[in-house]
Amino acid sequence: MAYTIVIDAGHGGADPGATYQGRQEKDDNLSLALAVGHILEQNGIHVVYTRTTDIYQTPFEKAQISNQENPDFFISFHRNSSEEPNQYSGVETLVYDPSGEKLTMAQNINGSLADLGFKDLGVKARPGLVVLRRTKAPALLVETGFLNTDADNQLYDEKQAEIARAIADAILGTLDQKKAENQAPSSETFYRVQTGLFRVRQNADRLLYELLDKGYPAFLLQEDGFFKVQVGAFRQLSNAILMERRLRRDGYATLITT
Repeated sequence: MAYTIVIDAGHGGADPGATYQGRQEKDDNLSLALAVGHILEQNGIHVVYTRTTDIYQTPFEKAQISNQENPDFFISFHRNSSEEPNQYSGVETLVYDPSGEKLTMAQNINGSLADLGFKDLGVKARPGLVVLRRTKAPALLVETGFLNTDADNQLYDEKQAEIARAIADAILGTLDQKKAENQAPSSETFYRVQTGLFRVRQNADRLLYELLDKGYPAFLLQEDGFFKVQVGAFRQLSNAILMERRLRRDGYATLITT
């Protein structure tokens, strides 16, 4: 059975969202939401859009659309803004609370966007936001750079296709990991990123706990007299490569294995 994801383009219609030098957040949100949704559909995901045109919906209506579909995830796209132009830069993903599958997906999205040059501002809890509080499915709100920061806009405009691909790959990688964790063992091949090989269990545990504390989906495998610390389980090699890049950026030695 295919996964269902509700894709929400934030704001719309009479609500432009943030504005800067004639640029309106609602337009960027819609173009990115459609691009990400198209890639997901090409990979077998059932995508439901809260809007595909420039219309206004209240946050409660967006949450209601999601709840009617009973999706696996709800993902809302936004651009950030600050009081003064060029005051801040970077991407962040908001969640109701930093736990579970939504946290893993949020970290994967942020990490993929950081690989394109954005500053990773982290995953933050925003329980007061209606689209996070009222949706029954795991919900994320992705802030793809600051609309009133010139450097973020330049990166956003120059790498639109890459941004959509990076977000979609992060979503697909998280879904692959979720499916692998829920399935019984089989002969199917999964790609994993190995970060350590130890003879002493205590040393392996130390690395494992460090990775878990940073939000990585790490686990310990005992095999051939060694303790192996590995991260993720991906059907697609490209998603394992994305995870490897994140780990390397954080200073870990890596090896993709199966």
